[in-house]
This record gives sequence, C-alpha cells and structure tokens, in this order.
Amino acid sequence: MSIIEGTEDHTTSKSQKRSGLMRPGPRGWTNRGGGHAAYVEMAPEWRGTSVQVCGMWPFIAGSGSPMVGVPLGRHLYTNTTVCSDPINWFTRAKLISNPGVFVLGLTGRGKSSVVRRMATGLAAFGTLPIAFGDTKPDYADLISALGGNVLKLGRGQGTLNVLDPGAAMTAARRLNDREREKLLADATGRRLNILCGLIELNRQQPVSDVESLILDTAMRYLDTQFPPGVATLPHLVKVLDEGPVELRDVTLSRGNDDHYRRMTDPLQGSVMALTRGALGETFAHKTTVHMDLAKPLCIDISGIPESDSKLQAAVLLACWAEGFAAIEAAQALTEAGLEPEQHRFIIIDELWKVLQAGKGMVSRVDALTRLNRTRGVGQALITHTLSDMLSLSDEEDRQKAIGFAERAGYMILGGLPKREIPMLTQIVQLSQTEAELLEDWSAPASWDPATGTEAEPPGRGKFLVKVGGRPGIPIKVELTQSELAVNDTNQRWREVMRP
Repeated sequence: MSIIEGTEDHTTSKSQKRSGLMRPGPRGWTNRGGGHAAYVEMAPEWRGTSVQVCGMWPFIAGSGSPMVGVPLGRHLYTNTTVCSDPINWFTRAKLISNPGVFVLGLTGRGKSSVVRRMATGLAAFGTLPIAFGDTKPDYADLISALGGNVLKLGRGQGTLNVLDPGAAMTAARRLNDREREKLLADATGRRLNILCGLIELNRQQPVSDVESLILDTAMRYLDTQFPPGVATLPHLVKVLDEGPVELRDVTLSRGNDDHYRRMTDPLQGSVMALTRGALGETFAHKTTVHMDLAKPLCIDISGIPESDSKLQAAVLLACWAEGFAAIEAAQALTEAGLEPEQHRFIIIDELWKVLQAGKGMVSRVDALTRLNRTRGVGQALITHTLSDMLSLSDEEDRQKAIGFAERAGYMILGGLPKREIPMLTQIVQLSQTEAELLEDWSAPASWDPATGTEAEPPGRGKFLVKVGGRPGIPIKVELTQSELAVNDTNQRWREVMRP
C-alpha cells in the first residue's frame, strides 16, 4: 500500500504515523484539494414505530413523546412529533382519568390555535367538534371548512327560547315510557336551571326557593296550554300576571290577591326584563338556532359587542345549557340502541366572561361541565389566567372555579406572568425549569427597528403539556397553510389594515 503524500490530518494517530499509513479525519483530508468539510449537516431523521424500524437497530433512538391522538406539534428540544387530545388520551392511551383539557395562557400566544388543531385532528378521527358560543369568532371558519353548521345568535341575528325543550322532545318520541319520562324530567330541570341563571345574571341577585317553585309551576302550566317549543317568555309573563289556580296555590295566597301580587310581581318583572332592556329580544321569541349535532357545529355570537358583557355572558350560558341538553338527548338515543355511539369535542372558550358575570354563575357552569365523562364527550376549557377565577368576589365561587382546572384530565399551558406561577403550582407540579419556560414565553414581542414592525412574541405557539405530576412536554405548534386560511383570530384587524 502506497503512502499518500500531503499535509497530515490533525486526527492521525501516532501508530498510523509510525506505520506510514494515514487516513482522513471525520471531515476529510485537510490538505489542499482534499475535500475537507468545514461544516457537517445534520443527518435526516425519520420517525416510525418499533414494528417498522426494528430491523434498523442500532441506528435508531427511542423517544418518550406520546404518539396516541392528534399530532399537536413538535417537541421543543428533540423535534419529535407530540400527539395529544383529551379523547384519545382517555380512551386509547389511558393517560388521563377525565376526557378534558384546561388551556391556560396569555392573549396572543395561540390558545385558540392549539384547540383548533385538536378539533381538526379529532374530526379526522370521527369526533365532532362543537363550539357553543364563539365570541370573536375563532372557530366559525374551521367548522365551515369541516362541513359543519355555523349559526348566528345576538341582537337581530337569531333568538333562543329557553322554554323550548328542544332536542329532548324529539328524542323522547323515540324512547319507551320509562326512558321518555326520565329525559323529559331532565329537560324540565334544565329549563328551570337556565331560566333561574339568566334572572340571577340580569338582576345580580339569587332566585329564592319560592321563586324557583313559582317558575317551575308556571312552566309546567304552559306545557299543558301550548305544544312543545311554542310557549315563550312573554307567555310566561302573562301567566304570572293572570295567576291561575296552580300558581296561587304554591304562593299560599289563599284567595288574597294582594298576597299573590307581592309574591309574584318582582319575579314577573325579572322575567320581563329578559325580553327587553339589557338583554334585548334575544330570549323573547321562538328558537331560530336549532342545534343539529349530527355535524360539526359553531354558535357564532361575535355580533354581540364586547362592551355588552351582560348579554354576551347570558347568551354564552344559554348556549352551553342548550348544547349540553342536546347532547344528553343524543346520548339517551344511543343508550337505547337507536343511534350509533358518537363522541363530541366541546369547546368552551372565554370561560372567564361567564364566571365574572355575577354571583351564582360559577355554580351554573359547574353543573353543566361536571359530567362530561358520562356524556361521552371530550371538553376544552379555555381562559387566560387563574387570576380570572381567583378574582371572583365570593370565596365559594373561587373554590368552585379552581375546581374546573383541578378536574381537567390535563393542562396545556402557554406563556404566563411570574405572579401566576405560585397559584398554578397549587394545582399542578412544576419544576423550576418548567416555571422559567412559562415565564419566558410570557415576554412581550420586541420591536424590529429595521422593518419598523413588531416581531412575533417569543411564546407564540409554544406550550407545556402537563399530566398530573409527570414532567411536562414542551411543544411548538406550527400551523400548515391550510390551517392558516381558517385560523385568523384577528379578522377584524385585517379588514382595517388592508390598503
């Protein structure tokens, strides 16, 4: 073997020098024309299951990122795909005990985008995404692209009759006597619950037990006078004014008209206020927003101004109540063997708006969202910070609101201010590194003097997936071009900024 002349490579060993044999280093020959590479690119990487790549050992590396569910994003450090959604993690992976996710993060960090990614992937799995009350709207374009229905609700854009049994009555006709009675009884309780909730929200005072009984009796009386869905709140006002025998009996008036008026006049005024004034006529007429749960669904309430907070909170509460009632009706048909099993992914965004609308709203939302596992639905609760919940005036409401986060199967955390971390650690364990990540992601965007524009915030699209006390999984969510077309959360600003 001939000895190659030229400059010695600095990686040549002493034994090679003694034997007169020289070999190129890991980057090639360093002599002129030897092809030395100053920079070596990373080798391409592929990902596969152990069944697919088992014969390639030892040229593979294991990964701890979960691969069950919707491909949510890439691991921030290893660049491997991370899959996550509450339904598949509950049913297939068995990683969580409750099919719910709590999404927390500052404005502009991509909370809605990560939930839309979940909704898109779950739709491909056969799970129907449903947004009961889209305030911006964040989900209307996506639901339309998935072939679903987008319904508008607000002043001059549709009405919702809270006295309408809705889907419960349609489903009840297909059930046997026992199942029918149970479903209708649940529907009656739901109507009373939402009506009391709207009254409490509007007058900022609780409904007493006697008032609740009067409302229940009046609604049952209307059920005997009108076909299902025909009676509205103006009819309820009229019944309270006329005072049939059934109502006078529960008020203990004993033929004393003055006593009956004292008992019912404040309540009559509160019901009348739901059809006029601050809430307009949104709840005054027959329902125009019929919820068909056979396809993806979005109730668009973006027509209600942000300044009209009372109406917005009332519509959100009513939409959630009507939506969960429709799901209960569909579940009753499934349990009776009349319809196939269908999972749904419920998106409850802007949670803080209803919670801060008034005393008692937390209890109403708590009653609606507590039984998602038994209803066969996954659920995403979205809000900005825990301070939204801890700022409630009533201690009981604060504890119930924190329970929303505690009961969630897992959490997806975006950028959060430093003062949020101590509160968050009372619910989920965070290491020092994880806490610093969340703080870093909350930093504001920097100003680029060269372009004269604001750069992207450092935490946009970055999230920490936390399941109990397990180490968090930091991910980066990057939207595809197809997703970007239906994921613009600043549509109104885009209209203003167009030339």
